[in-house]
Amino acid sequence: MIFDIVMPKMGESLTEGTVLEWKKAVGENIDKDETLLEIATDKVDAEIPSPVSGVLVEILGEVNQTYDIDTVIARVETSDIVQTETKGDASPAPSSTPPGSEAVPGKTQGQVPAQQPSSFDDDRVYSPLVRSIAAKEGIPSSELQRIPGTGFRGRVSKGDILFYVETRATVREPLPKTGLEETGLVEKLPASDVELIEMDSMRKSIARHMRQSLNTSAHVYSVSEADMSSIMNFISENGSKLKEKLGHSVTVTHFIAKAVRDALLKFPLINASLDGSQIVRHKHLNIGIAIAVGNGLVVPPVRNAEEKSLREISDDISSIVSKARDKKLSLDDLDGATFSITNFGVFGNLAGYPIINQPNVAILGVGAIKKRPVVIETASGDEIAIRHICVFTLGFDHRLVDGAMGGQFIEEIVNNLESVNPAKELDGVL
Repeated sequence: MIFDIVMPKMGESLTEGTVLEWKKAVGENIDKDETLLEIATDKVDAEIPSPVSGVLVEILGEVNQTYDIDTVIARVETSDIVQTETKGDASPAPSSTPPGSEAVPGKTQGQVPAQQPSSFDDDRVYSPLVRSIAAKEGIPSSELQRIPGTGFRGRVSKGDILFYVETRATVREPLPKTGLEETGLVEKLPASDVELIEMDSMRKSIARHMRQSLNTSAHVYSVSEADMSSIMNFISENGSKLKEKLGHSVTVTHFIAKAVRDALLKFPLINASLDGSQIVRHKHLNIGIAIAVGNGLVVPPVRNAEEKSLREISDDISSIVSKARDKKLSLDDLDGATFSITNFGVFGNLAGYPIINQPNVAILGVGAIKKRPVVIETASGDEIAIRHICVFTLGFDHRLVDGAMGGQFIEEIVNNLESVNPAKELDGVL
């Protein structure tokens, strides 16, 4: 039988997805649950497994094109016995088209026709709604690709293009750049002297998102250092027992996230966003943890951190790191960070100046923890001792956060880390 593969629904509010890459070619065998393709939505990129085993006989979904959910994007010939799935998943449908014969893309019994390819000539992914608004308002591709996007990885949302339509008549200066404009460098250099490598989808999205953040927020930085000796000694002495009890390692990042949580409770304005002239104070503390994956990174949050103990925060971070590296993060796993932490130290870097993860108003950069000789105060006077020192960098949006608040906030984090009693925080685990 012929089994229709349809564009899956990745979230309650999402009605479409974009084909990024097919992992199988027509005529190739595929096993059930083996990755068939990769898709992108406004919130997340995801690998889609095949719901059946068989032979891929037809590909209808074109790469870099967007399709409504339930639109047929491929067909697999299978001998599996399957039940009809609920709307939004891949589902079987009778087909009178023999394998290998011509078919009209996106049209099959009981299915929605596939969307026509975009008429825009740049490589940025736009939803059909954004494209239709652009066409209605007479916005050409060259102008559309310069609109800053606030969606996932810098994609242009409905709100972005409507705001641009409302304000473009008053704009006197050029729009902020996307970060991917051509400079003419390729034409200036001999072809034999260079190798041209096209960015993949994730790298393009990161480039746009970072450029958009710099164009949006007034970045200011404060730097402090913390004595992490108590935490490092505790992990060194108890790491094996903790892993045996919890099923995962306890790392310094877990303690830092807890220290950030406690600081955010005292400085709620840093757990906020800006919408025009309105300050959006978030009621929950969703602390994003930047995780390197392949040639890019993702920032899934620890949700509702205000309610969680160190052990619960540790469990959550371990879970999202594992899912990120296995490419199993869902839409819900990635959405909603209200503050972010990025760790340069895992690569040995002493410090860095991170770009704010929009729509947050602050981000904490963590440097490598190094043993250094430092002056400490004792009952008998000052002494030189070897301590584990870490440099922290707070990037904050000066439109909302002043230097005094930023400085006090990072010092609160330092105080939390230096005064923590690790054994007490994990009481009951050891």
